[in-house]
Amino acid sequence: MKHLTKMITIGAVAALALTGCSSSNGGGDDAAAPSSENMTDVQVGILTIAPSVAMQYGIDEGIFAEHGLNVELQTGQGGAALLPALSSGSMAFAIGNPLSGIVATEKGLDIKIVTGYSNSKADGEDINGVVAKKSSGIESFADLEDKKVSVNTLKTQGDLTISESVKIDGGDPAKVNFLEMPFPDMEAQLSSDNVDAIWIPEPFLSKALADPNNVLIGYPNQTALPGLPTMVALTSGKYATENPKVVKAFQEAMAETLTKAEENPEAVRALLPSFMDMPEAVATNLRMETLDAEVPTQVLSDLGDLMVEYKYVEKTPDVKAMIVSSN
Repeated sequence: MKHLTKMITIGAVAALALTGCSSSNGGGDDAAAPSSENMTDVQVGILTIAPSVAMQYGIDEGIFAEHGLNVELQTGQGGAALLPALSSGSMAFAIGNPLSGIVATEKGLDIKIVTGYSNSKADGEDINGVVAKKSSGIESFADLEDKKVSVNTLKTQGDLTISESVKIDGGDPAKVNFLEMPFPDMEAQLSSDNVDAIWIPEPFLSKALADPNNVLIGYPNQTALPGLPTMVALTSGKYATENPKVVKAFQEAMAETLTKAEENPEAVRALLPSFMDMPEAVATNLRMETLDAEVPTQVLSDLGDLMVEYKYVEKTPDVKAMIVSSN
């Protein structure tokens, strides 16, 4: 990923020095003023998946700069891996899945939702799915009982939505054996029969389905929570309190970036070959999430209820309390 400046691992995140959120004049709210002489440097954590390219689009189009923000992108394997950096103050914002943010809040981290980002499709072809080999005999979510299913990180949206899909399909979700594995490794592990099924987003989903030996089992987001947000923009409560002007500038820049990115999908896809080292043919036909800065509060509340049911958290999350107002 040529545009990305640094890789973050779970162990390295917490050790980052508190240098990522300072401004060129020493920090403070006044640093958010949108002028070339007075830019605020902000590090934003992203995942190595296709929708993250919208952030690069906003940078390249000068949208963040127009709002006084000099954005540096950093990457991590899963949303949970980015949260310690938010909590420590070494990162201003992160684009991650909302479930990780809710879990972190329930565990005592002061994580806030700044804006929406991307949503899965409520119908039609979705942007993540469960894939198995045709020879496996797996034809439905219920067939995943007693099977090994890989997700990128455990106790997050992948295994939660798959578990609910198995239940809806008449199976026993407790009998599914979930394994943690990076997305880029999953198809090879499926081919080698080291796992029985894989949960993958784009561009990995289209690539896996291009192999005639593989078959789509289904879209767990659509089955469990149609229109489920795949990612939201997160920050810490401390950062939001201490830097309200920076947060407001970021919210406004995100709203503009995601609106323009959604309206110009060809321009966004054109960045993917260099952003993710992706063949142009794959980027051209890639399925993309719906990009939207509005926070889908109701769907997130439904997600919280499902998290309680599957014991990801002990009590129903107060999603509304997590959202930073844009007013």
